[in-house]
Amino acid sequence: MTAAEPPVRIALWSGPRNISTAMMRAFENRPDTAVIDEPFYAAWLTLTGAEHPMRAEILAAQPADWRDVVAALLGPVPGGRAVFYQKPMAQHLTPAIDLAWMAHCRHAFLIRPPEAVLASYVVRGGDPTPEGIGAVQLERLFMREADRLGAAPPVIEAGDVLADPEGALTALCAALDIPYDDRMPRWPPGRRPSDGVWAPAWYDAVERSTGFGPPRPATDVATLSPALRAAADAARPFYQRLARYRLTPAKAP
Repeated sequence: MTAAEPPVRIALWSGPRNISTAMMRAFENRPDTAVIDEPFYAAWLTLTGAEHPMRAEILAAQPADWRDVVAALLGPVPGGRAVFYQKPMAQHLTPAIDLAWMAHCRHAFLIRPPEAVLASYVVRGGDPTPEGIGAVQLERLFMREADRLGAAPPVIEAGDVLADPEGALTALCAALDIPYDDRMPRWPPGRRPSDGVWAPAWYDAVERSTGFGPPRPATDVATLSPALRAAADAARPFYQRLARYRLTPAKAP
């Protein structure tokens, strides 16, 4: 990156219990990329008063004012890297957060079937609603960005990444207008300084990983409790509307 070339700021929006942290690992394994983990978490806790694991630690580790978060996202890139990969979570947005900053970033959307998200999220004590898993907010953000661009922004399906990491990541990089780096599908194990302070409560599996795992079997909706089935049914239309735009993994040459 030269002085004349501004950094590329990429926001990959997701909900909980997706492969968002693995995707962050993939981008962090690029030598040209700096990453930031769930930047609006403390601001969301402050605005909502929500009780989450390690709440006090999160509030101490991150800016509690969303304006300060935005200033960091649009400010100097850590290490002067050419790419700034941001991992914002859709469920961390509230109407109090002004989204004008989004115009300065390239946005993509990571989706996973809601029944799979809910089956995993409820085990961790998460809010088992379409809003709690970010399904409603993801569609709202997608439509906002589509209106701004005049075309659909990139959508990536978690299952496609697990089935074909190289092809899916190649397609995503092309859609974001950055070169694919063949170091993305695999990374060293362990915790990173870039991981959020909440990593001990959530990142046990990804810390053991050295790459994307195998595709996960589809979640049988019939095995969910009636309450979770109802939540999955309510969230599914939001997922399906984004899934119509999912990227096709690139074929190897």
